[in-house]
Amino acid sequence: MTVTRRPLTKDDLAPHARAALGPARTLTAAERLRGGSKKSAYRLFLDDGSTAVAYVWDPAEDYWDAAPADPRDSFSHASGLDLFTAAYDRLTALGIRTPRLLFADRTHTHVPSDAAVVEDVRGGSLEDLLRRDPQAAAGPLRELAEALRTMHAHPAPRHGKVAVVDNGGSAYGGSCEEVVLERALADLAEAAARDARIAAVREALHDRLHTLAGAVRPRRRVGLVHGELGPDHVLVDEHGHPALIDIEGLLYFDAEWEHVFLRQRFHDDYAALRADGLDEDRLRLYRLAMHLSLVAGPLRLLDGDFPDPEFMRAIAEHSVGQTLTLLENPVP
Repeated sequence: MTVTRRPLTKDDLAPHARAALGPARTLTAAERLRGGSKKSAYRLFLDDGSTAVAYVWDPAEDYWDAAPADPRDSFSHASGLDLFTAAYDRLTALGIRTPRLLFADRTHTHVPSDAAVVEDVRGGSLEDLLRRDPQAAAGPLRELAEALRTMHAHPAPRHGKVAVVDNGGSAYGGSCEEVVLERALADLAEAAARDARIAAVREALHDRLHTLAGAVRPRRRVGLVHGELGPDHVLVDEHGHPALIDIEGLLYFDAEWEHVFLRQRFHDDYAALRADGLDEDRLRLYRLAMHLSLVAGPLRLLDGDFPDPEFMRAIAEHSVGQTLTLLENPVP
């Protein structure tokens, strides 16, 4: 099915901005921000010189073209205002910085989709700061490490998306490692169907996943994790404090799942975020599972009209290499 993707204009967003920010200010311009594959984000420019950011969860701007997701699936499509507000409330209660929520609207009165307006954190991303001025990034990295310790230490009775667990619900799957294994096997099947190199070692990868999962000892404790926390998902405010964004995937899960992603995305800077006491057996399983996900997911996205296909192709290509390396040498 061909989806018509039309970014919203200033005139489209004006009623939403007025409802969120009041009639005393006028929207003078709207700029669609780069990045994001599940929702659109627009910087709103007001006539008093202030700015804010509008999030719009329009299915026509979700490049995954995913069917409605079951929130009880911990790794289902993480998009939507309900997931966002639940994550926002949980992070705010823990004192974790994220752009301040100014307005949330499920009525589709002002724009024809769920939408929100948040504070505009204008200091740029931590990714840019690490590239531009590593010394200046040291402070935000330390604060991010502390925020992660707070999140990972926050207990929950069971794993699952915050929107589910905090409302007394439960997710599918008996344990985190069982959920990861099931997802990894599905990603393996999809990756093998799309890449000949993975297909050639599919049986060996299948066996390796089961071997790694079998080595994981049972555990009851889970904590709060972002799930996809790279330096591009951390903004830095004017005072040098980090703020987490793209929080819809927030869930209660093993800290090891977070750390395999942190290590992958932060590279050498991961040393500032490293934590003691992580389970090496879980790390081995989750690392292989993550790379299989980063083969299958980007290749699936390339079936559509994602505007930066080379970026996604590079992610998939890197993860194919990492998957094959882990098959040959499973030791971290």
